[in-house]
Amino acid sequence: MASNYDTTIRKDGEVFVVGDGQVSFGDMRLKPNAKKVRVIDSGRVITGFAGATADCLTLMERLETRLEQRPGQLMRACVEMAKGWRTDKYLRHLSAMLVVVDKDVSLTLTGNGDVVEPHDGVIGIGSGGPYAVAAARALMDTDLSAKEVAVKAMTIAADMCVYTNHEFVIEGFTKEDIEQGSKGEEKK
Repeated sequence: MASNYDTTIRKDGEVFVVGDGQVSFGDMRLKPNAKKVRVIDSGRVITGFAGATADCLTLMERLETRLEQRPGQLMRACVEMAKGWRTDKYLRHLSAMLVVVDKDVSLTLTGNGDVVEPHDGVIGIGSGGPYAVAAARALMDTDLSAKEVAVKAMTIAADMCVYTNHEFVIEGFTKEDIEQGSKGEEKK
């Protein structure tokens, strides 16, 4: 069983993560409205995932534990989590990718031990990731906001990829959220 796709856009002091809702088993759609984007760490961190659902949830729980051990240190918590993911006998067989963002940094975590911060503020994971990344990069120098770029890129990916649908969950940090230290939640 696989949850397939998330995209993240960081632009003009804002960051948004958009995930589709499709869960697939091979070429069969099992669920159209899964929530693959979550807010953790008391609203300070947004995560998204792609891969085997149970594996993704296991890794998100591990990340939450690392964040509790390293409050306010997202990069360090992610590096430690990636080390454990890579070296632990059980965890290294998990099939998933995570997107992790806070008000300052956006990261992709993989089972190969990668913790990657994008050079341009664009992240795409899952089967629709390459479509959304290409669309987002083309839209980054327009007047669209980070949220608008993320939603438009996801819409293009969902139009092209059979494993991505239009049931989006959108989470983000606006400029106001970052200034106030709070986070808004939204569903489309």
